[in-house]
Amino acid sequence: MTGALPVIAGSNFGYQRYPLRHCFAQMAAAGRTDFELWGIAPHAHLPWLSDAQARALRAQAADYGLRIRCLTPEQVSYPVNIASPDPELRRYSLRGFRRAAQLAAELGAELLFLTAGCGGALEEPERGFARSAEGLAEICGYAQELGLRCVLEPLQPSESNLVTTAGQAAAMLEAVRAPNLGVTLDTVAMAVAGESVEDYWRSVGDRLWHVHLIDGRPAGHLAWGDGWLDLRGILRDVVAGGYAGLLTVELFGEGKYHADPGAAHRRSARAIEQVLGELSGHLGSN
Repeated sequence: MTGALPVIAGSNFGYQRYPLRHCFAQMAAAGRTDFELWGIAPHAHLPWLSDAQARALRAQAADYGLRIRCLTPEQVSYPVNIASPDPELRRYSLRGFRRAAQLAAELGAELLFLTAGCGGALEEPERGFARSAEGLAEICGYAQELGLRCVLEPLQPSESNLVTTAGQAAAMLEAVRAPNLGVTLDTVAMAVAGESVEDYWRSVGDRLWHVHLIDGRPAGHLAWGDGWLDLRGILRDVVAGGYAGLLTVELFGEGKYHADPGAAHRRSARAIEQVLGELSGHLGSN
């Protein structure tokens, strides 16, 4: 275990019905200084966002003492799929991610969030995997020119048939061979796959660069305590391996948090802070 601890990131997950400024204000009031921006309407719909608007969002976040550290383009629900067997859709998707990289740089972010996409249901998985690897290599190469690192998140099987486990993420890292590509551990995707934090440390090691820490049953992307995942044990294992990056509370909950997303975030953050405080005390006693 190292002396550094992870940082809880604010985010606009769950805030789709609120102005982004309201989200920024609540995150600042909750003590957040780092922020993961989900690129959705009405906050930051990337196909419509100009460079000037991105810089304005960066300044607006700074007004609340927040720094946008990670840009997460919407890429699961929308028709964005870098592994698509449809050439036109794939070209559209790759153009979208190149634009996302440009906007991430304008926002002052250091991380661009990626997923592998999904191959065709009637083709061999290797074909979709190869298209995804080629696309990720193109995106990462362009992002590197802009000074960005990229993080690849394994998805649930309902979302992807290419990268849903730590081992498949490691295989994709090997196929892409981009020095600026790491991996995101999403606790729900990990639980759905029946995996553990140790599986991630064993598979990707020091290429674990980002964490989405949420509860689930095992799916659901819930606030801490609304599911049955052992988040306390998961967090301890994440820290024990030396992770000191961002911890984002990615709230979806099938819309259950829309009425008061701030309360759900604060509840989760307090629980995370308690565990991190305990771990900090342990580090201080060594």
